[in-house]
Parts: sequence; C-alpha cells; structure tokens
Amino acid sequence: MRAPTPKEPVTEELDPAADPYAAHAALRAKGPVHRVRVPGTGDSWLVVTHEAVRAALTDPRLRNDIRHSASWETDGGHAIGRNMLQSDPPQHTRLRRLVAGHFAPGRIAGLRPRIEAVARELLAQLPEQGTTDLVSGYALPLPVTVICEVLGVPVADRAAFHTWSNELVMPTSEEAAAGSAGALTGYLTELIAEKTRSPDDSLLAALATTTDDASAGPLPEPGAGGLMPEELLGMAFLLLVAGHETTVNLISATLHSLLAHPDQLARLRADPSLTGGAVEESLRYNSPVHAGAFRFAAEPLDLAGTRIGAGDAVLVSLAAASRDPLAFPDPDRFDITRRPRGHLGFGHGPHHCLGAPLARAEATIALRLLLDRYPSLAFATDPTDLTWRTSTLLRGLKELPLRLGRPGGRGSTGPPA
Repeated sequence: MRAPTPKEPVTEELDPAADPYAAHAALRAKGPVHRVRVPGTGDSWLVVTHEAVRAALTDPRLRNDIRHSASWETDGGHAIGRNMLQSDPPQHTRLRRLVAGHFAPGRIAGLRPRIEAVARELLAQLPEQGTTDLVSGYALPLPVTVICEVLGVPVADRAAFHTWSNELVMPTSEEAAAGSAGALTGYLTELIAEKTRSPDDSLLAALATTTDDASAGPLPEPGAGGLMPEELLGMAFLLLVAGHETTVNLISATLHSLLAHPDQLARLRADPSLTGGAVEESLRYNSPVHAGAFRFAAEPLDLAGTRIGAGDAVLVSLAAASRDPLAFPDPDRFDITRRPRGHLGFGHGPHHCLGAPLARAEATIALRLLLDRYPSLAFATDPTDLTWRTSTLLRGLKELPLRLGRPGGRGSTGPPA
C-alpha cells in the first residue's frame, strides 16, 4: 500500500493591523506551531504556546545567524555590523561576555540615582496641568538619555539617533529604513573612531579599547576574544537601539494597562511596593517585544509535533506564550499581584535580554515617580482610539495623551522613590 502524501501546511496570513492577542488565541486553539506569511518578510513558522516557545528558544538546531536561512544570499540580511542578536554560540557567548558585566544587577543599581534624576527633570518639564503626550514627553526621553549617557552619545546627536533607530525597528518603507541604516552606520563608525582616539569613561570607549582577556589592548585580530571592527559596530548598534526602544514601549504600555484597569491602579496607589509587580505583569500582558528575532533551522527537526525543514525561518511569539492559558490562568486579565510570573517578555535561554535589569529599573522608577506626582492621572482620549505601532518584533503606543491634573505627592520635591 502506498504511504499517504503529507498534507501541505496551511499558510495563515498575519495582519499587522489586527488585534494580535485575538489572532494568537485563534492559532493557539489549533496547535502550537503554524505556517504564516509575515508581511514584508515571507513565510515562516510561528510558535504560539508557552511550552513550545521555551523549547524553541533553547533548541541549538534553531540558529540566529541568518546564513542558516534557505533564502540567504548576502550579508545584506544583517543589521548594522554583526551583533549578539544575529549570532550563535560560541560567537554569541564571547560577545555577550564582553558586555554582560556592564548590565549586571549590581551595576544597574549604581545607575538608579541617575535614572531617578533624569525622570525628575523630565517630570518638571511637563505642564503644571492639562494634557500631554507621555510617550514623547517622558517614556521616550528617559531611556534614550540613560542609554546614550552609558554609551557616550553626545546630547546634540540623540534626537537624530532616535529618528534613525525608530525607522529601523518600525520601518515606514524599505527606502526609509535603508536610509536610516546607512545614516546610523556612518554615525556610529565616526563615533567609534572618536572614542578610540580619545577614550572617555563611556561603555563604547571601553569596548573600543579593550578585549575580554588578560592581554587587554586595541581592537583584536579575529579569534583573539575581543571585538573586531564589524562586531564593535554591531554591538554599538544593538545596545543603543535595544537599550531604549523596548523600554519606551514598556513604560507607556504599563501606564496604559493601569489606566485601563482602574482597580489595579487603585491597588498600586494604595501599595507602591507593587510597582515591580505591575511592570512584570505588563511584560506578560502587553509585552513590548512581541516576538524574538527570526531563527533558522540548521537541520530538519520536529518542533511540538511539526516538521521544520532545514533553512526554514521560525518566529517565536513571546506575546502569545505569555497569554497561554495553560501557563497563566485567566491570561487576558491584568493582575499586578499575579503569582507565579514566568512570562517570556525578556525571552528565554541563551538570548535572554541582557538589558532586562536596566529596563526593569527604568520602568519601575518612571512609573512610581509619575504616579506619585500626579494623583489624578487619566486618559485624555478614548483609549480605543490610540494607535499602536507594530512591527514583526515590537509593539508600542505611538502616543499616549493624558490629563495630568495638579501635581502633588513626593514626585517633585521628596526623596528618591
């Protein structure tokens, strides 16, 4: 008897304008892995259950290096330079080790006073009362200022840097994205050269003038353990862009979720010690990173019962995993006291977000100071009219117009939160 011919997988169309959580739930009801068509990218396998996402993120057969893709032709598929997000062990391990200490919890604790100072300065610049956009006035400039100070980007260049960064992560067109990539590449190349010639106390200068072994010196030869020129460029790009884009979305999405759930906002105001819990629940409920970077099958494999061919692209949905009812009871309910957590907002496995401690610190400080200063904060428009900027990987509010009310509390005059 002849063996039955395997059925071709049904290709689902992903609509960027649709409610992603409803789309995830519909797919999850059919199974953990689906063939989808990603706008502007092509066909990929989408993983939507918590268990399958965790498995995919730790499977060594799924690689981040685009050269494992069946459609790869040139390095034009890479972001600027070569960076950790687009590399695999042992290369990824070496690159991550070079910067991991700079983002360790102890190091971030030392940044808290500066983060608080920047947040207070921004709050002082908001109008005494009336309406303001919390994205452009607070959620954006806070992490931009912090990561630019850490890396050593001059104040005068930060607005241009954010414009390029924003176009790269949420492109308006292929031409605009290519233009921003070229502009940012040129800018970072010049900045790295300047830090190499005249080192200062910035992280970028440290990376430009050292290696990760005892024989510290200038940029190493390949295999010496430090950063080669294209790796330094890629590292600068990744740290600058990832160091603020996701945090902007985290701060604004957390505030949006609290205002949309007055009972949870009241609970937080009554007990500010729940601020960290509010940020964690926001990472689960409305994750700013909706999917991890594309992975590519280095060999044929089975993933949660689905056959993945060599060279196939795989997209793991962190947002879908964090709303999986098998992992989180009543997953569509926003609850800042939820236990246990276990969300995948910062990923999982070797590529777990290096900047998670910094993002958590910035979001908790920003939220506590803002809510303390404005006791009657409210939406200034119907929240259903707000626009969410969505790309394959990220999702965040374009604007968040709020009625501030009269300032009060400790936010402007009291001790640090």
